[in-house]
Amino acid sequence: MIFHPVPDYHMHTPRCNHAIGSVQEYADAAMRFGLKEIGMSDHSPMPGDYDKAWRMDRSAMPDYLGEVERVRDACKGVLDLRVGLEADFHPGTEGYVKEMIASYPWDYVIGSVHYIDDWAFDNPDTIDIWEQWNIEQAYCAYFDLVTRSAESRMFDIIGHPDLIKKFGHRPPENSVRVIKAEERMLQAVLASGAALEISSAGLRKPVGEIYPHKRIVERAASLGIPFAFGSDAHSPSEVGHGMEMCISLLTACGVREIASFKARKRIMRQITHA
Repeated sequence: MIFHPVPDYHMHTPRCNHAIGSVQEYADAAMRFGLKEIGMSDHSPMPGDYDKAWRMDRSAMPDYLGEVERVRDACKGVLDLRVGLEADFHPGTEGYVKEMIASYPWDYVIGSVHYIDDWAFDNPDTIDIWEQWNIEQAYCAYFDLVTRSAESRMFDIIGHPDLIKKFGHRPPENSVRVIKAEERMLQAVLASGAALEISSAGLRKPVGEIYPHKRIVERAASLGIPFAFGSDAHSPSEVGHGMEMCISLLTACGVREIASFKARKRIMRQITHA
């Protein structure tokens, strides 16, 4: 058995309406892959009709927590299973999100941005709206929201930090405006004490690239921002996907440790390749 000591903290259940597999199936897949630790982090409930079709309803939260806790207890001594959540940052909903986070003793909370105003920019159903945007402006608007998500201090991990590139839309190469927006985002993450997610999900999307871009990884590493790994698995077959590519990018940028979490406390672990 090859063991992978890096935790995979980003995976979903069918309660978000666009994933498959039971928590036990994710755990089994993780053990086959050689992982020692994983975390479930389904899409959080949000108020009103915000992105309702793509996330867990508040009424499903007890069932989600119960299933994760049962599998966590059953796997004890074989696999460490952390109880997490992927919560959205969207201006005006902070009070709801804070209350929801406070309602349970999570091991970690991932903060993600999926909307610019009322535009779900990463949703294939609304991809045509890209035609109404200047790409450089869209990137800057996105990074401003990620900056504000870090400044909120609600989250332990900042999720897929340049998700805006998902469909392959690119600003001008070396855009000064975008690089400045990235820098503001990274300075906010550094000040917040949160970890930055390095995500393999982009490898499975049209952009065909790790989140975030190598330039962001290099700069974050130079600032001493910690990283956490996530596959963003929406099926058990995606658990651990692209881990070695992500870890190779981190180590090439001088990163020697990876973040793990328990009871919202960060523990840094030495990176070793499988």
